[in-house]
Formats: sequence, structure tokens, C-alpha cells
Amino acid sequence: MRAESTVDVNETAHQSTSELLLGLGAQINADQIQIGQLIDALQDRAFGLILLILALPCAVPFLYGIPQAVSVPLVFVAAQIAIGRHKLWMPEKVRARSFSREAFEDMAQKAAPYISWFEMISKPRLVALTKGPIERVLGVLLLIFSASIATPLPLTNTVPGIAVGIVALGFIERDGFLIIVGTILGTIWVTLLVGAAILFGAAAEEVIREFISGLLGR
Repeated sequence: MRAESTVDVNETAHQSTSELLLGLGAQINADQIQIGQLIDALQDRAFGLILLILALPCAVPFLYGIPQAVSVPLVFVAAQIAIGRHKLWMPEKVRARSFSREAFEDMAQKAAPYISWFEMISKPRLVALTKGPIERVLGVLLLIFSASIATPLPLTNTVPGIAVGIVALGFIERDGFLIIVGTILGTIWVTLLVGAAILFGAAAEEVIREFISGLLGR
């Protein structure tokens, strides 16, 4: 029996992902777009597209406001993929987070050409990576990548945002190769981030120790 997939896409939808992204701001038709409105608009498109829409702002360098608004919802989506939920849930406070339609449409215009390129090269392959138990494992990795976006350092949202976006496109297009590429990118990023934290943490600890020793005259 075929395993049911959390990250599924409505097969009756005719718009490509890039077309959907470009038209979403006009579809919601509000000066301020709430996370809840995005989720409601994409509900029949399932987790893959919602994950992509939330990841894209984080992938755009020097884009401020939207990444901060979507980082927590992104963690919620990844966590629900990891536990195998088939219907997305968000707390009302998270659903109420908003950003301007102008900022969203600017992000969409910047991201659409890259998504179109991925759409041209993607095809169903290694489909086993997009369903069943492997999907939950990927959900755990996505959770880690998404959590790293919240790291309060310059440009720390860009690489994991790209990684999550590529994995999301892999789910949407049923392309296991894209999933592998995004997973490798995200894993390398998290490894470097943890390594840097350990390195600078140890350096900071040494500086503090020497400072205290100097104060004590030792």
C-alpha cells in the first residue's frame, strides 16, 4: 500500500509554483498580509508549498522584516512534517504575524526566476524520499535548518532559507535529487554554524577568564 505523504500537492492545481507565488499577493488583496491568510490561501496545496512560501523570504539576502515574521511559522511547519501531521495548525498569535504586501511582492519578484529555473530542471526521481518514514526524518532536518534561521547573526537566514526552499521544491516536484541537494546544503550550514559557535564560545570563555584573572591580580 502506498504511504500517505504529508508534503503533498493538489494534482488538480494548474498553476506552476512560480506563477502561484507571483499571484498570491493579489489573491489575498490586503495591505498587510498575515501568516494565517497565507496558510488559508495555500491550504489545498499542502505542506510543500506552504514550506516554500515561508522559506523564500529567509533566502533573500538583506531582506528585513519578512524573515523575522516567518521564522517561527517555518519551525512549526517543519515540526509538523516531522511528526507526520496531515493538516497544518498554527497558534493564533503566529497566524496574526504580518508583513506588507509590497515586501511580499518584492520577495516574489526576486525569487520567481530562480524557482522557474528549478522547475525546468526538476522531474520525478528518487520519489521514495518524498513520502513515508523518510519524510519524517527530513522533517527533523528541516526543523533544525529552520531553527538556525533564528540565530541572531548577520546573514544567518540566507543559506538555511535556500536549503529549506530547495527541499520544499523537491517535495513539490517529487524530485528526490533536489531534496538531497537541499539537505546537504543545510547540513553543511548547520555544521559550520555549530563549529563557529564552539570556536568563538571557547575564545570568549578564554578572554573572560583572562579578564577576571587580571582583575584579581593573578
